[in-house]
Amino acid sequence: MPSRFAAIDFGASSGRVLTGALQDGVLDLREEARFANRPQRLPSGLHWNLMDLFAQALDALRAAGPLSGVAVDTWGVDYGLLDDHNRLLGLPYHYRDGRSDAMVERAFERVPSAVHYAATGIQTMPINTVFQLLADEGSAAFNAASRLAMIPDLLALWLSGELANERTNASTTGLLDARTGEWAYDLIDGLGLPKRLFCDLVEPGTRLGTALPGHGLGALPVYTAPSHDTASAFAAAPITGEGCAILSSGTWSLLGLELPEPVLTNTAHGFNLTNERGVDGTTRLLKNVMGLWLEQECARTWGTSDHAALFAAAADAPAQTAPLFDPDDPAFLPPGDMPGRITAACTATGQTPPEGQGATIRAIVESLACKYRLVLDLLAQASGREITKIHVIGGGARVALLCRRTAEITGCEVCAGPVEATAMGNLLVQARAAGELSSLEEIRAVALASSDCVTYEPSADRAAADATYERFLDVTGLVAPAAA
Repeated sequence: MPSRFAAIDFGASSGRVLTGALQDGVLDLREEARFANRPQRLPSGLHWNLMDLFAQALDALRAAGPLSGVAVDTWGVDYGLLDDHNRLLGLPYHYRDGRSDAMVERAFERVPSAVHYAATGIQTMPINTVFQLLADEGSAAFNAASRLAMIPDLLALWLSGELANERTNASTTGLLDARTGEWAYDLIDGLGLPKRLFCDLVEPGTRLGTALPGHGLGALPVYTAPSHDTASAFAAAPITGEGCAILSSGTWSLLGLELPEPVLTNTAHGFNLTNERGVDGTTRLLKNVMGLWLEQECARTWGTSDHAALFAAAADAPAQTAPLFDPDDPAFLPPGDMPGRITAACTATGQTPPEGQGATIRAIVESLACKYRLVLDLLAQASGREITKIHVIGGGARVALLCRRTAEITGCEVCAGPVEATAMGNLLVQARAAGELSSLEEIRAVALASSDCVTYEPSADRAAADATYERFLDVTGLVAPAAA
């Protein structure tokens, strides 16, 4: 009987437990459980309900039957503070809480932005761990803390009793040296953060130990995944050649290139690109774009969970008259009335706001596709690579309208799939750690063989695409890079 591994895969809007076994070069993937990830607003702020997520994951693992390994991947930047007995000091905050909004200025007063970027290569966003830690300064939890555990580190600790900081998620902190993959202690000192918080770093595929007896899982090996979900997703992206970009499309859109080394130039810094660590020491040069969060919050505001119906209505709405806006406007980051915010953004730029649900979602789709084109231009200039193809992975690969418009607006061929790239990457890295695969290339070959990908070709009518893009740049005030 083939080994079956389990992936605990927590995204910003849902949690999943999937299992997978290799059979004849194909991953037999099964969804064991899927559940909502609902943050809780408490008097102290917006927090993740990690105890509920962890309990549901354990239930799914027990129901899945005999397993050969388990690993955790989640979103980046968020963390728990632990005491010297690895006990959690308060519920981890949600990155959309807003407490760190004012901390960017504080950080750059202590260490200039250029110095910070030269060390870590991380895109400046208020949600980054470094800024959240500065917001924690002076709190009882911060003063008592002995260790920092990123969210997947914390969940792996609860599973196995062993704590380690996994490198791919550590790279999202803005405190990891982009060149060496070690903690940037000079930067940490300059920021006034205590070194004691940052513990030993490990690579994806490290065996931490076995599940604690109280979980009822037997002697189940617990591994580190590429624990930043984007790192797991990129590992399963079937890229071919240097002209391929990867778009991990979900609550966030993470659009980038896989490179052998970080790009820490003034150009990359000026474009606010990020260098995150991937499997086998690779670098993901990418940019975060707000993503399907915009549609998800619209759906929540409207009281519907029928996302397919919303995108179907959007497909019937005209593209030519859809108002456009910058998806990364800070106003869109917190939870709230997203349709109202989109209306305000369009009104502020002299456009007629979208009327109705279909038109609103169409405006989101058109704006995202245009933002992707801008990001591709930035990536091409910073990396010196010509980009001709985009692999869309994750839940957004199911959204045919967005994939089609991305191909048409960017002029790139779009290959959509695999949808469950994050869980696949998690599972296949475990399989490699157990000796069933030997290389990242083999992982990707299995991922490709296990996926039904859909191809979208760019439109031959470049004039219409260019006109939409120019209108986007005009109303947003964003500037495309000059041709090299």
